Amino acid sequence: MGTILLFVIVLSLLVFVHELGHFFMARKMGMRVDEFGFGFPPRAFGIRKGDTIYSINWIPLGGFVKIKGESGEHKHDKDSFSSKKPWQRFLVLVAGVVMNLVLAAVLFSGGYMIGLPSIIDDTLPESATVSSYELAVMQVLEGSPAAEAGVVPGDVIASIDGRVFESDIEAREYFVAEASTGVEVVVQGEDETYRTYQLTSAYLEAAETEAVGIGFVGTGLVSYPFFSAISQGIYTTGQFTYEVAYAFYALIRDLVVTQEVAVDLSGPVGIAVMTGEVAAMGLVYLMQFTAILSINLAIINILPFPALDGGRILFLAIEKLRGRAVNERMEIVVHNLGFMFLMVLVVLVTYKDFVTFGDQILGALKSMI
Repeated sequence: MGTILLFVIVLSLLVFVHELGHFFMARKMGMRVDEFGFGFPPRAFGIRKGDTIYSINWIPLGGFVKIKGESGEHKHDKDSFSSKKPWQRFLVLVAGVVMNLVLAAVLFSGGYMIGLPSIIDDTLPESATVSSYELAVMQVLEGSPAAEAGVVPGDVIASIDGRVFESDIEAREYFVAEASTGVEVVVQGEDETYRTYQLTSAYLEAAETEAVGIGFVGTGLVSYPFFSAISQGIYTTGQFTYEVAYAFYALIRDLVVTQEVAVDLSGPVGIAVMTGEVAAMGLVYLMQFTAILSINLAIINILPFPALDGGRILFLAIEKLRGRAVNERMEIVVHNLGFMFLMVLVVLVTYKDFVTFGDQILGALKSMI
């Protein structure tokens, strides 16, 4: 029950903030907003203030904004969306994406004030404070001594020959110097139990050198003073935005070129399961996860696909190039078809989630009974 509630809260926050961006920018551009709703209909109740109904709806997943003339009608009314200049409509459409990025920056900044999980290297600013340092195993080469012994990604290296290292560089140097004659490695698993392995390096074709086959990085909780945390939060948002945008580019490129998807996609069910798992790790991890989800939502919405903000922006760009708007009925049909396609995609990915996370979902449901 807790996982489902957390998922609803996180998803509602992301969509609500997105719609809040559309709402404020529409009002700023002189457009009439007929309704600003929290959740989706049917409506539970609503309060009218001025021209706008502020409603609470029964399906608590995000929100919506009804802007006068957003479907092309009321073109001759000064307070309608369709009567405004293209640049004004563009600002309204892009405001939701901007708000999701702002939310991510706020969450990252708040996380850095508390202590955000990060990779620790020599590029950290001097103002950074590191706590809970550990050597996290990220990769184990197949067929390597480490793999055959039982080391798995997600393990934490607690000690090597009884030594606790506070630098991944020093740990690597020790492996290089001593692993040829054998080292005792103690790791802590995700179940928090400790395991001890005797590892001796061997020649690995994949690495083209002698090694035990463990890839690890130094991780820890990184915090900053107030103003440094804000600047780092903005910088981290920019980094993640670039990485997520490139990942989507690579995904689309692979679909077009090879008709294959090289990444594992998750839908609402998969995200709900991951939300529960991340929340169990602590508040700061949930903040980081929510920030990354917010960036993903921003990138998805800016894609030039029908029914998304990016699709509507694409039609604005066509209007600007042609000097006149695209036929209203044609645009509505295109957006409706795009929405139908997205719903089919959601159903397919959700089915995949049920196949992947079926046992966890059943466990959660049983705990509710």
